Amino acid sequence: MQQTLVPLFPTAENVALATDLYELTMAAGYFHAKRTEWACFELFVRDLPPERSYLVAAGLEQAVHYLRHVRFTDAAIRWLRSLPVLKHVRPQFFDYLGRFRFRGDLDAVPEGTIVFAGEPLLRVTAPLIEAQVAETYLLTTINFQTLVATKAARIVGAARGRAVVDFGSRRAHGPQAGLLAARASYIGGCAGTSNALAGQQLGIPVFGTQAHSWVMAFDDEQEAFEAYLDVFPEHTTLLLDSYDTVEAARKAAALGSRVSGVRLDSGDLAALSRRVRRILDDAGMRRTRILASGDLNEHVIASLHRRRAAIDAFGVGTELATSRDAPALGGVYKLVEQQVGGRWVPRLKLSAGKETYPGRKQVYRVADGHGRFRRDVIALASEEQRGSALLVPVMRRGRLVGPLPALSDARSRAAEEIRRLPARFRRLEAPAHYPVQYSRRLRALRERTLKEIGHGRAGEKP
Repeated sequence: MQQTLVPLFPTAENVALATDLYELTMAAGYFHAKRTEWACFELFVRDLPPERSYLVAAGLEQAVHYLRHVRFTDAAIRWLRSLPVLKHVRPQFFDYLGRFRFRGDLDAVPEGTIVFAGEPLLRVTAPLIEAQVAETYLLTTINFQTLVATKAARIVGAARGRAVVDFGSRRAHGPQAGLLAARASYIGGCAGTSNALAGQQLGIPVFGTQAHSWVMAFDDEQEAFEAYLDVFPEHTTLLLDSYDTVEAARKAAALGSRVSGVRLDSGDLAALSRRVRRILDDAGMRRTRILASGDLNEHVIASLHRRRAAIDAFGVGTELATSRDAPALGGVYKLVEQQVGGRWVPRLKLSAGKETYPGRKQVYRVADGHGRFRRDVIALASEEQRGSALLVPVMRRGRLVGPLPALSDARSRAAEEIRRLPARFRRLEAPAHYPVQYSRRLRALRERTLKEIGHGRAGEKP
């Protein structure tokens, strides 16, 4: 019997099912209760990961792609009909799924924007079912890419102007995660990636050397180096640490300036890089670059700088693609406002440690006279505040309001915003807490809402 192969990535045929089941059971419940009114949800991060004082927003392009293309195919609807939990759902709901489209509005901070805890990264205003169904997909793409873009920004900052390349595809949590990590790390400031698909689909610069297996496949290391140079006479980087790193450096030096780079992947990288640099310089190969890899992160790279390592670029894999020290971002997607009887009614959550502010919001960023960020104010979307408004219209009634910025623009935005963030907020350890305030009108709305629902706990802060 021939086995049917299952595609690894969500496609147009199944992307609507790339969600949690409870989104669909709630959709059925809303449909049966005739809850067709519009609602507003906001996606934000409650608490920043350890040792982070900021985030780099990423993933919006994939969120928009989902909202523009989400459909329930006949095959998806047949499968949903077969689920025991949906056996009492009336047939009209499945007919509705066959017509399902996102017809709502999306406002969001552009990719590459620096954001902080509690600030909406995006706001969805749509018919209640449409806004609810989108929750899981929006969270997964925004959470993951923002996490990796932020990690990349920390690593790039630690590299102090020396290039960082994403080497994380083989350690990412699946092929799609590897592709999206390459994208997010580029936004965060990486010079490129080893992921060929990211190069082909996204236009990200791609880099690669060779594996230890190349050297080991030859009886002689010198022969392996020469064979590689025969095929790749330009832009060749040789891996030195298959056997004896220093001896391999001497063999590479004997090949002259055709060797444009060498890679160190193990051992005392600081000490080895200095020895290799001397060997290359003595051979007149001052332009041959030294690339380091091997379980690097921002702290290791900062330490290498302190030890005066002679390293020109860094390849970072596992620590980048998985954000190993903080492998999950606690983004949430919460109902903040809902139409009831033709008027918008604020909504908020009160459970301990997870309280929210009601009403649709805007974030205003205030800078000093030199353009450096001073503070943010989270306000109601309907009020005016000093500073620059961060959330901008992206979709209206299911349609894009204009073309999305290019990936390179998101990368440039991130670099510029990080430059404008004072150094005390960018420290790798014990960074200062960036001031984020809630406007007076927003705080007053929360107090009124608390009183209206009978809790009267107006003095609490979420």
